[in-house]
Amino acid sequence: MTVSTELVKKPAILVISSTVVRGAVGGRGAAFALERFGHPVWSVQTVTLPWHPGHGRSSRIVPDAAAFEVLVDDLIRAPWLGEIGAVLTGYMGAPGQPAAVARLVDAVKAARPDALYLCDPVMGDAGVLYVPEATAAAIRDHLVPRADILTPNPTELGFLTCNLSLPAEALHAAATTLSTPRIAVTSAAGTEGEITTLLLSRNGAGHDTIRASHAAIGGRVPNGTGDLFAALFLARLVEGASDAEALRLATAAVADAIDAAARLGTDELPLAAIQDRLLAPLTPVRIIP
Repeated sequence: MTVSTELVKKPAILVISSTVVRGAVGGRGAAFALERFGHPVWSVQTVTLPWHPGHGRSSRIVPDAAAFEVLVDDLIRAPWLGEIGAVLTGYMGAPGQPAAVARLVDAVKAARPDALYLCDPVMGDAGVLYVPEATAAAIRDHLVPRADILTPNPTELGFLTCNLSLPAEALHAAATTLSTPRIAVTSAAGTEGEITTLLLSRNGAGHDTIRASHAAIGGRVPNGTGDLFAALFLARLVEGASDAEALRLATAAVADAIDAAARLGTDELPLAAIQDRLLAPLTPVRIIP
């Protein structure tokens, strides 16, 4: 492998999400991917867990609400806030956190108006919420209206559009009811044997629609694919890729990570082992206008 000696200064990206001791989910996976792209990462932990809850019950450390507000206040007045070129938010550990995070997003936008904000509204899957409804509602009310990009799965899109059990054929219509400029619906229905991500981009009064599909990969899919997709999609957009190219490359890299987990027999996404493929993924992805 040829190692480039060129130094490029890239904007920092603020990641506000969960962290785990073991694994590559939430903010931990997102930060690794973004740093692999060369972006400095500012990291705010909304909750600390020993492992993903999908592996079994565990303890959780949620920041004290007052301490979390003070941390946000410190960041808002930080003299380096203009370094941040994008914000990514994911899992929220308490119902009061989204309002505080919204203040920080507003401050970043004030310091750097061209900064992108991607909201991954992590709240549920398979037709049910796995966060308290008050937390989901706070994400909907405080963070979603500020987002330049949303990356919900079908359940999360359903909650945001008042139909938690949203059928596959209704995903496109539901997404058009939201005002967010870009909405990437992950794990959207595709043809049999495929996995599809649906991207809607506002174009005047209407939407441009793109689908990215690849062959389904056998075996259990590790947790964290949504977190990884959000980070990779944001990284590509920050670096100037078109919507279609950002979607294709992010989708392919997530598929590479799933495939690598299956080959290695691991229950976590092996991001360190495939870090070069985050930048140059190999999985063929069909882009369907």
